[in-house]
Amino acid sequence: MTETLDCQGLVCPQPVLKCKELLETKHPETCQVLVDNLAACENVNRFLSRNGYTIKVEQQSSQLWILTANNASGTIQAKADNQSKDTSAKTLVFITSQQVGSGDDTLGTKLMENFLATLPEIENELMGIILLNGGVKLAATPGKALESLKTLATHGIKILVCGTCLNHYGLLEAKAVGETTNMLDIVTTLALANKIIRP
Repeated sequence: MTETLDCQGLVCPQPVLKCKELLETKHPETCQVLVDNLAACENVNRFLSRNGYTIKVEQQSSQLWILTANNASGTIQAKADNQSKDTSAKTLVFITSQQVGSGDDTLGTKLMENFLATLPEIENELMGIILLNGGVKLAATPGKALESLKTLATHGIKILVCGTCLNHYGLLEAKAVGETTNMLDIVTTLALANKIIRP
């Protein structure tokens, strides 16, 4: 029997939390999830995929995605991406703006570019970068900051980009680096960090 979750109208991270509850209580072999925005679609897709499901995504309209998930093995893996990386790298960078500090935006933008360009110096200590609020613009705006983020990503640094924030700024399609994520992933990632850097 296919379980159906209608998550239309739910804000981040409710669609993922609803899926988590469904998996924990009913362990369905097959389920369908309805969402009304691309960020929720990507978040639910990633969550179900890392829990052992094969996903088929159908976009019915500009405001309706149907995700059909099948787990023929019946085994729930229950391993979050941010929990599967068991290394000594426990420093997390938490960015909520395009600039560093306040006072002069041009200077602040330059400082952020320099900060991101310098992060490879400690990449062995980094567990990831979180982009929230105005910080998501760094993942969608061409320039030195975006190129630095792309370099870090190619070196295996996880970059989590808030889907709600991208949607708010109209940047879901423009995102050029990182994983579109939700507040559940952000909170659990923050909880794993030994050190958090906020430029």
